[in-house]
Amino acid sequence: MQHGGSAASVSSNMAAPASGSCGFFVEKKKRFCKMIVGRGRRFCGEHATMERSSSRIVCPLDPKHTVSEDKLEKHLKKCNSREKDKPVYYVENINAGSADGDEPLPQVSLCERSRAELQSLLDKLRTATGDLHCDVDDRVLSHPVVEEELNNPQNGGSAHKHLKQQSSIVGHLEELGLLGGGRCFVEFGAGRGKLSHWIHEALKDRDPLKTSEDLQLLLVERCSTRFKVDGKHQDTGAQFERLQVDIQHLDLSKVPLIRKKKLPLVGIGKHLCGAATDLALRCLLDTPGHRAETAPPPKRLKTSEPAAEPDPDSGSVSNDPGAGSDHGPVSGPVLGLAVALCCHHRCEWHHYVGQRFFLQLGLGPTEFSAFCRMSSWATCGLRPTRQDRPPQDVTNQGGDDEEHEVAEEPDAVDGFLSPDERQTVGRLCKLLIDSGRVHFLSTRGFRGRLSRYVDASVTLENVLLTATPPPDCSP
Repeated sequence: MQHGGSAASVSSNMAAPASGSCGFFVEKKKRFCKMIVGRGRRFCGEHATMERSSSRIVCPLDPKHTVSEDKLEKHLKKCNSREKDKPVYYVENINAGSADGDEPLPQVSLCERSRAELQSLLDKLRTATGDLHCDVDDRVLSHPVVEEELNNPQNGGSAHKHLKQQSSIVGHLEELGLLGGGRCFVEFGAGRGKLSHWIHEALKDRDPLKTSEDLQLLLVERCSTRFKVDGKHQDTGAQFERLQVDIQHLDLSKVPLIRKKKLPLVGIGKHLCGAATDLALRCLLDTPGHRAETAPPPKRLKTSEPAAEPDPDSGSVSNDPGAGSDHGPVSGPVLGLAVALCCHHRCEWHHYVGQRFFLQLGLGPTEFSAFCRMSSWATCGLRPTRQDRPPQDVTNQGGDDEEHEVAEEPDAVDGFLSPDERQTVGRLCKLLIDSGRVHFLSTRGFRGRLSRYVDASVTLENVLLTATPPPDCSP
């Protein structure tokens, strides 16, 4: 919070502070502080340093607030900005990628490149995408559980767009056979938890006797979130649990809820910005504790099929009564995932799961960085450009209400391509980056698919990445 000065600096024609209110004048807001002061005091606790007799000092953990000097030691033990004990599932950089320790490449703006360099990048892009066997199909779905809320006239335009996206994602889960009881849904970048809410709503009446016992919803969000909807489900019997942790440091195999029943896992997410998508893929498919179990199970669970009982010998979920081992995994197998993608300009090479894919195409981190920047043209090609700036947070894990920032290149690039050409190039960049993710999924035994799950009028970031076992692994 920025303050401009004290009451002494206020001109004589400025209104005086209200009776009993703080005498500190907030220059930015052109008014006095409205906090109530103690008896005999002129300033509130926050601005008590303005009084000569005050013994308050700036908190060494967070300069945004002050504390009484004689109570500093006690305050440091309970200050909200203190370093808290790490949870058991926190493992530093476990999902950061094998190149985490490499020196990051310098960020080069497109306007700093010569025309020859830009043309060379475009040639490499077109060559790489020309041989792709991966495309984006149009598949806008919906689910009846969201229908009533979609028709609610009290919802504004923004809420209606979010509901359309949530409805389509739940519809894709249903179509892929991933929507059912007997599993644990892990929502990455959960925000308020609306996607998990609709999954629960879709399942609560399907098998009410077993849903409360065999449905787990794990919400992963780095930031503290207001107006969470999962709090409304605490009395429903469903197992909702929220983890406040960065995906980069999350070891799923150590989460108590997952270890408890070892239910099969389904990864979900609605708009995981940039590198957060790669972190989530590694978290779900490369966690050491269940890496051996991420390959598709021998028989994929159907929507109406309850989960198999944990084998008492192995401690893992098994559909084979005779299956067993001395040392079973600490979590169930991964059945699949459905993640809405966005903000490719926030991707980072050292987090990217498709490094091998890029290298096989003769491309490397330099081209990847440039293509990430060009990817923003897919959503801003017809908008006025603004001064280029690097993203402040490459692993943004935004929730439902977040407006996803568009990174745009400066006007110097405008003369090189027309707006329509820039949009086409941006889409190719996104497709190439996402194809690397599909390739990563194939190396883990899954069949990845890219679909436009809502119309572009709902959101320009309208591509959904899904993954399921190949057909020969299905019953």
